[in-house]
Amino acid sequence: MMAKFTHLHVHSHYSLLDGLAKIDDLVNRAKELGMEALALTDHGTLYGAVEFFQKAKKADIKPIIGCEMYVASGNIADKNPGPNNRRFHLTILVKNKTGYKNLVRLITKAHLEGFYYKPRVDKNLLKQHADGLICLSGCRNSEISHFLTINQVENAETAALEYQNIFGKNNFYIELQPHFTDNKNPDIFLKTAELSKKLEIPLVATNDVHYISKEDKDYHDVLLAIGTGNKISDPNRFSMKGFDLSIKSPEEMVEIFKDLPEAISNTQKIVDAVNFEFEFGTSQFPYFKLPENTTAEGYLELLAREGLKKRFNFNSLDEAPKELSERFKFELGTIQKTGFASYILIVWDIVNWAKNQGIAVGPGRGSAAGSLISYLIGITKIDPMKYNLLFERFLNPDRVAPPDIDLDFADHRRNEVLEYISKKYGREHVAQIITFGTMAARAAIRDAGRALGFGYGFCDRIAKIIPFNPTQGMKTGWLEKSLENIAELKQAVDTDPQARQLIQTAKKLEGVARHASTHACGVVITKNPITDYMPIQWAVKSNGKKGEEQALVTQYEMRSVAALGLLQMDILGLRTLTVIEKALELVEKNSGQKIDIYTVPLDNEKTFDILRKADTVGVFQLESPGMRRYLKELKPTELEDIIVMVSLFRPGPIELIPSYILRKHGKEKVSYLHPKLEPILKNTYGIAVYQEQLMQIANQLAGFTLAEADILRKAVGKKIKKLLNEQSEKLINGMIDNEIPKSTAEKIWQYVEPFARYGFNRSHAACYALIAYQTAYLKANYPGEFMTALLNAESSNLDRITIIMAEAKKMGIDILPPDINESLGNFTLIKDDKPKIRFGFLAIKNLSANAAKSLINEREKNGGFLNLQNFLERILPSDLNKKSLEALIKCGALDVFNERRLLNNNIEELLRYLRDVHKSRFSSQTGLFESYSTVIPLKLKNTEPATKKEKLAWEKEFLGLYTSEHPMQDYREIMEKKSLMIEKIQPALVGQKIAIGGLISGIQKFVTKNGRLMLFTKLEDWANKIEVVVFPDILEKNPDIWRGDNIIIVQGRVSQRNGTLSIICDSAQEFSAEGETSPRGGKI
Repeated sequence: MMAKFTHLHVHSHYSLLDGLAKIDDLVNRAKELGMEALALTDHGTLYGAVEFFQKAKKADIKPIIGCEMYVASGNIADKNPGPNNRRFHLTILVKNKTGYKNLVRLITKAHLEGFYYKPRVDKNLLKQHADGLICLSGCRNSEISHFLTINQVENAETAALEYQNIFGKNNFYIELQPHFTDNKNPDIFLKTAELSKKLEIPLVATNDVHYISKEDKDYHDVLLAIGTGNKISDPNRFSMKGFDLSIKSPEEMVEIFKDLPEAISNTQKIVDAVNFEFEFGTSQFPYFKLPENTTAEGYLELLAREGLKKRFNFNSLDEAPKELSERFKFELGTIQKTGFASYILIVWDIVNWAKNQGIAVGPGRGSAAGSLISYLIGITKIDPMKYNLLFERFLNPDRVAPPDIDLDFADHRRNEVLEYISKKYGREHVAQIITFGTMAARAAIRDAGRALGFGYGFCDRIAKIIPFNPTQGMKTGWLEKSLENIAELKQAVDTDPQARQLIQTAKKLEGVARHASTHACGVVITKNPITDYMPIQWAVKSNGKKGEEQALVTQYEMRSVAALGLLQMDILGLRTLTVIEKALELVEKNSGQKIDIYTVPLDNEKTFDILRKADTVGVFQLESPGMRRYLKELKPTELEDIIVMVSLFRPGPIELIPSYILRKHGKEKVSYLHPKLEPILKNTYGIAVYQEQLMQIANQLAGFTLAEADILRKAVGKKIKKLLNEQSEKLINGMIDNEIPKSTAEKIWQYVEPFARYGFNRSHAACYALIAYQTAYLKANYPGEFMTALLNAESSNLDRITIIMAEAKKMGIDILPPDINESLGNFTLIKDDKPKIRFGFLAIKNLSANAAKSLINEREKNGGFLNLQNFLERILPSDLNKKSLEALIKCGALDVFNERRLLNNNIEELLRYLRDVHKSRFSSQTGLFESYSTVIPLKLKNTEPATKKEKLAWEKEFLGLYTSEHPMQDYREIMEKKSLMIEKIQPALVGQKIAIGGLISGIQKFVTKNGRLMLFTKLEDWANKIEVVVFPDILEKNPDIWRGDNIIIVQGRVSQRNGTLSIICDSAQEFSAEGETSPRGGKI
């Protein structure tokens, strides 16, 4: 009988950019090889532990949780470079529950206290947390192997005995791997075995698994090159290609260790010693402090009854309509039965605190808006009774896991909310949740291409053949699917060996974890300290700084956190809420009018007028070109129309929008498969849009309870054949029992089944439609305030600023350059006969935030600057250096004093006067104003005024865009005659030849695989931009015209890829307003 063998040193792709194997593949391969157990020992973390445990258990494989740790040669506090500050690898396995907690603490301390290039522990830490752990001595990078390699056998023995002393005689093994024998050190394998025998420390065989099969060796090598930023052709780069680090079969391992059989049998001894299980399925909510002598259920009911009075003006349930009263009792009863009252109170407390602090809170997000209790206590702001939202979509009596209650806050104050949660529950109980960026199909191609040394242009061309993946959850397989469906890609692979190698490599990399980051909104709150459940680490930040300012994140992603029964919440910062909040502040400041955005009328004519005209730039969810096109056709008349559009404007269901529009306007017949469907689908003109409608169909036509209907919804969504068959039979039989003919029942099922492609959560759509309406309301009724708030919210995105500025001008709002006497830090609303928006100081390049603050403070303290001399006399030289003064002049901020070129040409004189005034002020014994008499007066030399072209160029240089006007504005009339305006380029024109004109505002150069240059350029007119692709043949005919800020006319074909329109250039000429032959182009 073949001896049993278990791999105890295994890396998955959670050993970031070091391990290639995904968890599913590891488990499947172990099962295929007949293995009964498997370990996971990723570098320095437990990222994949829960996922691995669950999947191994499902495959009937015993999971062993572990980690390959980094051990500092000295103390982890020592973070100085040098030969004496080494780190060694050590393999640690969890033996039992105590061991798991100790490993969690070791990993946490390694990240929070010992991080120096890698998360490190030291031997003192190991001594403190060794209980319940099994230690293997490690790979070739271990301390023992290091000493054996440099022939310091005594030091190797000392290290081995030290580890044995730390972990105990029965819990420490000398690790031996097949590749301990190599060309450089052929005797390390034997030396390690001899050390084990001499010290009577048992041997254990491992293979340091990094990938699944031998054939993956080259792909793993590419992964390592990606991780180190090298090409595989680079000499002396880090590589493991000389070793076979695959999951070897038990037979292979037994053969390799045939002279050391105990190394194989000891793997089973370790497996037998391991007795650890994660605890799944039990909710562990944090402690919520209640008023004395009350329960969570009782306090929730009290708050809900108070809400009944506040929302509906009913003093008791007896006064309320029967439908409302029954819904109240049912929801409260369900919450009590499921035990989620304390969870809902925790959410209520967070929302209530935020509102009391004046933080904008969204009306709700996700299915929570379907709860009447949530509405009554103020968690949500939309009436579920009025909008026909289902509680069972949120929570039903059979639910085990807590429902999702997701919260939106103004993004600029989200951190305040997180800080409140941390203080209330304790910092050791709260952390943000980690997430992992994986290599999507296109990224895998580009990453692989760089490592393989292929040209960027070639890789980019192949990557762009891959269509957009609408299935966000599909981490792998999209490349394979694209190969099947995209002829151009298949042809490239069939005819080009380089393309074939690239795609084959990318297929192996697709879905592999590339980096860890912080989830956009996920937060966990625990009953006990988080480290009772999982390790934590510093959030990864781009600046790489470690310290108190950084957030803590879990090492388990959201699904793993949920599996452990811990309370996780989505706390999202929504920029639109910041826009609303700031716009309302401006309204109150300018008019004294305090507006509650949740009480504005939902039938405001001005609002629906801009919605019907699709003037929705800046309007939440409704501003994309496609959405605006449909809005014009739809001509919305009520919030219900916006709810539908939010739900349907997505890949898949977007195809239903034309029918909805035609039916709304009576141009297409509305029909129903059965009369009982009419009450359910009437509001959407016979089109099933919402998941809740599916639930109502099951409930009202087939007799399902709404809880059963929610199970049907999930089954349809998951597309699991067995579940679908069960639900299909149940639904059809239920309809037949309800006197619906079998043929009709089967048709209804056929109608229901594909619903998973496009069914949307109505509760979520209603909340986001309400926010969309609110932003449209502010834009229509308070345009100056709204556009100012919008510009400030988007101030870091110049492309967005350009679009918003163009929209503001279209609305009759002037956008003014910075002004020394009117600008604040951000965009400022100037109330005049008509609203104007002034650029803020912080937008000016080369003007520091401190300088801007000083200017504003001086002005607020002593009034506006009277003239140039007064300005220079009141500002300190430390706040106004040459770069800052030049920036103020050239962007137009000092136009109120004098002409720009005159000021700029006299800049040295201005700085001289500034220095002299300051020096005189602080050296003179006389009075302040008397001291100025000793300063040589300011004398400016006359000069020709700056041309309009110069002014615009300066604005672009120092503000990033044009403010006074766009250079194209002068040519607008003639350009409209010669070419198509960019805003009029629509998907209907794809494939057609057109002419467009504009200014070249951006150029990206790429070299094709044939070594020829091609360009991706940005062409912009006075309001919009579009990409123009210039292939080598076209570029080589007329290369000189492709330069920044040149105005050209392009003839070419309209192209569309992944929803983005571009122009494939056929020819280009410099623009000539007079119609004469331009120097570098033909006659236009």
